Amino acid sequence: MRKKIVAGNWKMNKNLQEGVALATELNEVLTADKPNCDVIICTPFIHLATVSNIIDHTVIGLGAENCADKEKGAFTGEVSAEMVKSTGAEYVILGHSERREYYNETPAILKEKVDLALANGLKIIFCIGESLAQREANQQNEVVKSELEGSVFHLTAEQFANVVIAYEPIWAIGTGKTATSDQAEEIHAYIRSIVADKYGKEVADNTSILYGGSCKASNAPELFAKEDIDGGLIGGASLKTPDFKGIIDAWKK
Repeated sequence: MRKKIVAGNWKMNKNLQEGVALATELNEVLTADKPNCDVIICTPFIHLATVSNIIDHTVIGLGAENCADKEKGAFTGEVSAEMVKSTGAEYVILGHSERREYYNETPAILKEKVDLALANGLKIIFCIGESLAQREANQQNEVVKSELEGSVFHLTAEQFANVVIAYEPIWAIGTGKTATSDQAEEIHAYIRSIVADKYGKEVADNTSILYGGSCKASNAPELFAKEDIDGGLIGGASLKTPDFKGIIDAWKK
């Protein structure tokens, strides 16, 4: 039975004190009203160690938003997978469209990050998705397949069990546009089919595939009702406890 997951990606928001306040509030709310899914918060690096000590890890998982493609050494300003793990984090987001676009992260770089994250015992939320131009050219299937082949399909089935896929139509991130639930289901089903082609049906059936693209409390129930949508990777709506809780509660409907 694959996991239902709602993961928050805080991006570059919240100073340490604000982040601690949000994590504390979220922990209190979810401890009082247990979620019907796995909940993960992915915070800026500087928050991780402090937040790890605040949250009940049986209720909320903790993740980083990135890690380095090098193991250690003279790489000023970088944060290694080992460092992320040492904070108490369990997950790391890799391949987010913002990292690909603004920081020129190639499939080869992401492959290195994937390998280092897994070697250090982290689970991965791996992001894939097409731009508006690619969607309009009906290339979305080719795009997501090449992104998986370029960075994660070299893994063994055993390693791949530690990967959660997040499909994020780039044209729907922070734009207020959302793929319709039918559009999202169609490509989620396709993604599951290519995982099945690579690793077999059992692995594919156990792989959680999240939707990330302007998911909010109002549209989460419709999205999550789809057979191949196993939750969401949430941006802006994860920065306020009521908004995030509204999405988490979609699994109770």
